[in-house]
Amino acid sequence: SFGSEAMASLLRPLLLFVLLHAVLLLSNPVNCYDDEDFLLDAINSYRSLVPNLKNLTKNQKAACLANVLADELEDRLYSSTKGPKLWPGIEAQASNYSQLLKKCEIKIENTTEGVILPIPNSIATMELTNYKHSQYLRYVNNSNYTSAGIATEDDWTVVILCTNTSGGNFSSAVRVVGLVHMVGGMTHYLLLYVVLGLCVLIW
Repeated sequence: SFGSEAMASLLRPLLLFVLLHAVLLLSNPVNCYDDEDFLLDAINSYRSLVPNLKNLTKNQKAACLANVLADELEDRLYSSTKGPKLWPGIEAQASNYSQLLKKCEIKIENTTEGVILPIPNSIATMELTNYKHSQYLRYVNNSNYTSAGIATEDDWTVVILCTNTSGGNFSSAVRVVGLVHMVGGMTHYLLLYVVLGLCVLIW
């Protein structure tokens, strides 16, 4: 009928707009290259020159904890005579370490084989890019570390190196976050199929 044809003609531009918007969202994810990415790339560039060392991948849980620790360290003084302090896993010097882990839903037993490196920003670039003279060299050179989480604040940079074992992967008991992301991704594609179906019906 004339009414249905008129309605279809009105819906076509709207559906086309929605379809194009969905395609753009799926095909062009936002790329954010920040200080953390730059630092991870710098570390991986060095590791690529060392035999039997693989690139570190991003560890989202460790990155979350690194961000929490960097916030915790803000405004704390640093003594250059003592040098940066290392926080190897469960022996972290933060008195409220277990509470900080809970903010990122990390089990404490999944941190014992990792290492936390808090670095004052005044020396961060020098320490982590001038590897031949860096006290962090033995950690960067360690093939046991397969992923990393990095966070930077005004005063501190925190680098967490993780293993691929349960004792150092900084994971949680239930990967709810991963499931949410997977369902969210499926929802985007389901929406795209629905819009395509409506376009076929109207045309």
